[in-house]
Amino acid sequence: MKELLSTRDAYGETLVRLGKENRDIVVLDSDLSASTRTSLFGQEFPDRFFNCGIAEANMVGIAAGLAALGKIPFASSFAIFETGRPWEQIRQSVCYPRMNVKLVASHGGVTVGEDGGSHISIEDIALMRIIPYMTVIVPADAFETERAVEAAASFVGPVFIRLSREKFPVCFDEGCAFRIGKAPRLRDGNDLTIISAGLMVSRSLDAAEILSRGGIEARVINCSTIKPLDEEEILAAARQTGAILTAEEHSIIGGLGSAIAEFLMEKEPVPLVRIGIRDVFGVSGKPAQLLEHFGLTAEQIVKGAQDLVLRKNSLPRVASQP
Repeated sequence: MKELLSTRDAYGETLVRLGKENRDIVVLDSDLSASTRTSLFGQEFPDRFFNCGIAEANMVGIAAGLAALGKIPFASSFAIFETGRPWEQIRQSVCYPRMNVKLVASHGGVTVGEDGGSHISIEDIALMRIIPYMTVIVPADAFETERAVEAAASFVGPVFIRLSREKFPVCFDEGCAFRIGKAPRLRDGNDLTIISAGLMVSRSLDAAEILSRGGIEARVINCSTIKPLDEEEILAAARQTGAILTAEEHSIIGGLGSAIAEFLMEKEPVPLVRIGIRDVFGVSGKPAQLLEHFGLTAEQIVKGAQDLVLRKNSLPRVASQP
């Protein structure tokens, strides 16, 4: 059984380590620091931690002001609050002037569980992805979260990182590599490519194992940077495997699946299936039950992949452009 680790725990611990190395790092929270794990930074550096209360728009404005003074602010809340309530401030005060603000949201996706539909954020990636100059990252596990937070701290410009309430299965080693804008290939295969992010990476790897036992070899790509896309890797996958399946814990409208579909429609149209939430709100329930309810499982990926390969093989073969 895969080890389970928390991405939000990794975030809080990495903030403390980075805070010891760089005094310009400051942290803001909207009265949820125990849940987002920024409380760890607040305990270590109380003079560089700001609890802005339940006022997310104000928090983002303060973060932009601190960035204008040369600080590196990390501002956190739940994904539903981090992206919805202060969207105008993120657009106007952070991205329009390209302020060096890092927005790190916990409690993304349906695995928020018992908090219910009102707190389940399945739109946050779309809301951030649409804003010019925003970089959007969804780490696959706790170790990649550490590397992503480190990369965000040294990157100059707005960054959004989406984390989870639930613990994720570990996909990588502690010393894993991470580069903004790169989508590493985790498994080779030539029958189709599975492109996923966040929690769905581990499920994609599980699905690839099941498919392999049935004679289908799936390439698996970890697209943890959803914006900017690794266009070179994705284009190569489309041309070499001829079919793409995307898997995400987010709405298929505006998220990873949309990003891949939009890019490939212009560059290399191939048969494509999107696994994700289909234009409905979340509901209350246990995280495992909700993943099953919304079809965010290895078994659903397997079914989608099998159907996709049949569709691919039924099409006339057309030589792709070099």
